[in-house]
Amino acid sequence: MHPMKLKFILAAFLFSALSAFSPAHGDDAGPAIPLPPSTGFVPQDAIPTLPGIFNVRDYGAKGDRQTKDTDAFQKALDACALYGVTHSNGEVRVPKGNYLLGSVVLGPNTTIRLDADAYITESPNLADYPIIQARFEGEMTDCHRSLFYANHADHIAILGPGGIYATSSLCFPSNRNPRAPCVFEPVDCFDVLAENFSLQYDDPASGQRSDMWCIHPNFCSKFTARNLYIRSQLGNGDGLDIDSCSDVVIEGCDISTGDDAIALKSGRGMEATRMGRPTTDVTIRNCQLHSVIFAAVAIGSEISGGIRNVDIHDCTLSGVQNAIFIKSRQGRGAFIENFTGEDLVIESSPTFIGINLVSTGIPATEPVPGPLYDWTIVRNLNFDGVEVKNVQTLIGSSGGQDTPPEISPDAPILGFTLNNITGTCQKGIFLDNVANAHFSKILVKGFSGNLLNLTNVTGTGLENPTASAR
Repeated sequence: MHPMKLKFILAAFLFSALSAFSPAHGDDAGPAIPLPPSTGFVPQDAIPTLPGIFNVRDYGAKGDRQTKDTDAFQKALDACALYGVTHSNGEVRVPKGNYLLGSVVLGPNTTIRLDADAYITESPNLADYPIIQARFEGEMTDCHRSLFYANHADHIAILGPGGIYATSSLCFPSNRNPRAPCVFEPVDCFDVLAENFSLQYDDPASGQRSDMWCIHPNFCSKFTARNLYIRSQLGNGDGLDIDSCSDVVIEGCDISTGDDAIALKSGRGMEATRMGRPTTDVTIRNCQLHSVIFAAVAIGSEISGGIRNVDIHDCTLSGVQNAIFIKSRQGRGAFIENFTGEDLVIESSPTFIGINLVSTGIPATEPVPGPLYDWTIVRNLNFDGVEVKNVQTLIGSSGGQDTPPEISPDAPILGFTLNNITGTCQKGIFLDNVANAHFSKILVKGFSGNLLNLTNVTGTGLENPTASAR
């Protein structure tokens, strides 16, 4: 038999055999997950020089920013996913160059490594981002598939030190119907890593700006973002939107965005309530987070799956409206609980903590019905070791206003601790409808009026909040 014919038969047999495997998702084996669609067998001259290394140049990528390299990238990703079924993780290597891409799909056990001076530029053709069903603002809807997309693909990564730039492709005039593509959107994946690359979602030269989230992990567990540099400039240009995910670590990131630098979400209305997929166990540490329009860290408003166990420490936060914004509305239901901030620096923000649990965000298509379950239950907010610099209002509704947060008396905050708060602010704390508050060592200076402006608040330290806790 001719050697090339034999290679073709063996390749076909291998692909058929591997397709029968269904890798486990997380710790539990789930239903069979199909591999990404194959774009063809590995060309004879594209066998990796090193086992498990798949260089996109070997699959036809030009890297000249003129030739569309989507097909070449997808072939390399498909080959890597096949390799990963019977081996350890494979790596798709992106060498120096500027690669013009539309949407591509990562399979399991796949790492994309952007070498130094390797850049991805998104295709400006909207047709290069197929329509799929994905979550946007808390509900499943038609969406353009992201630039880098993965679904039920465990053990995946995008690594630097290269960069990803959206110059004109993802900044479409309308991003809602259908939703414009994100840059990286892993869905229902276990063990996801985004590390050590830059992401710029605007184009200063052309005047175009971002209008969609940058990175949106959805229903993922064990998601890590480390040493990322993210920039965007317009509303809806969130940096990281963590959506119904668990075991999340965000560390060493420098994020300055048009919308929230980091937003924690878990869906909107009864659709999310039925799914029951909260965002849980999130650590944010050693980060510089800034928003030019909204908040450095936002909790909600799509929180109908619940948010639990969030720890932010050793970070510098600043937002044009709030450093931290806790937001929901009637009809969201669910809970926000065990939120801790320690060793934080708050710079040039109208409000250190803004709270609106009554009227923020878009109403759900099917709101959570009342009267008992339509309000979001917030409990155990704890802040210790916070320095505020050039802050207008320490705690209030939003945007530096000297008005109490919108908190329903039917669903008061249950547990709110402030300890060792220093620095300067123009106005103090405006708070209502809180039970079990604990204030101690609030030593801010420069404010006018009363430090505490409270209504229907019970707890300790309310008479002398500058004293140490007993």
